Amino acid sequence: MTTKFNVDISDKNHIAVSGRIDSSNAQAFESCLSAYISQKFDTLTIDAEKLTYISSAGLRVLIKLRRNAENTITIENTTDDVYQIFDMTGFSQLFKVKKGFRRLSVEGCPVIGTGFYGTVYRIDPDTIVKVFHPSCGMQQIEEEQTKAKAAFLKGIPTAISYDIVKVDDSYGLVFEMLKSESFNDLIIQYPEQIDENIKRWSDLLKKVHSTTMDPGVLPSAKAIHLNYLEVVRDYLDDAQYNYLHAFLEKIPNRMTVVHGDYQMKNVMLSDDEPMLIDMETLAVGHPIFDMAGIYVTYQMFEEDEPGNTMAFYGIPASTCDYIWDKLLEYYLETNDAAIIQSETKKIKLIAAVRFLYILAISDLKEGPLGERRIRHTKEHIGELMNQMENL
Repeated sequence: MTTKFNVDISDKNHIAVSGRIDSSNAQAFESCLSAYISQKFDTLTIDAEKLTYISSAGLRVLIKLRRNAENTITIENTTDDVYQIFDMTGFSQLFKVKKGFRRLSVEGCPVIGTGFYGTVYRIDPDTIVKVFHPSCGMQQIEEEQTKAKAAFLKGIPTAISYDIVKVDDSYGLVFEMLKSESFNDLIIQYPEQIDENIKRWSDLLKKVHSTTMDPGVLPSAKAIHLNYLEVVRDYLDDAQYNYLHAFLEKIPNRMTVVHGDYQMKNVMLSDDEPMLIDMETLAVGHPIFDMAGIYVTYQMFEEDEPGNTMAFYGIPASTCDYIWDKLLEYYLETNDAAIIQSETKKIKLIAAVRFLYILAISDLKEGPLGERRIRHTKEHIGELMNQMENL
């Protein structure tokens, strides 16, 4: 009796194989692949997600296929059983074989936070998953894993992903976060402890900024922001662009870590230890780049859209103002108004570049609100240029 299988060749560089391949249908399987077996070809990826079994007869067909391949053939999304067959027979050394990702549903799961590249869900009391937007490729996801591990090995408390999963048409990173709550949740649930929690949030930021990374491990925050400036070049007049470019260039280069999106939703309290999540924006550079990012999230979005912080964070603008003011006091270790004002002006300049970039690459620039935000940000840049005597 011939067992059933199917080969879908909708793309010459990508085929999907399903069903069971054994001695009863191996010849038919070879016929389906005759175009590849009879002549040289460049690249080929075989999707084996629905392949339930392959016998030695089917493996011999793949050997014939390999002879004409100019590059390595990738066999992806294999089940555990099929992967074991490839591994035990040594085929995992002849082909690039990748296991399939387990599937996870986030239906009904509470949202911890939403960022530019994805959304973090609570799966159960011990587990969270960051689901990336479908446009994010596997390389970006693996890079975040690499950054998180690099930070962890340097002593920064951060959640380490132990699994990559499929969530509908997207990919996700799974983290173990025991009995954890975000600092944003703590601010809402325990308003009487707000100063204590801002202090702990600030102390972790200082720890991050005191950690030195080896060259080449993380990108440069300065280079990232110089690129932001190029993206928003058309929004600025020549004087503004030249001033901002010179200002960014003058910021001292450092090999200390910056998180890149240090909002309270991205810092968890897990077993009474503050811990970072969402490490995709990790870089090295001057701490001012992190402070600018914080200023954008807690100050700039609210300016032209009253109620924004309540919608996004669940806290009123007055609380966000308090968080920002106390952070500066704790981080700078002073309540001297002159020092705080001087540092704030520098932070605001970089925040303006970052904010314009966010608007420029998203639909947030559209409509009257987007136009108003762009106009006001340019006005703020002009005001700061006039207020600051030198760079």
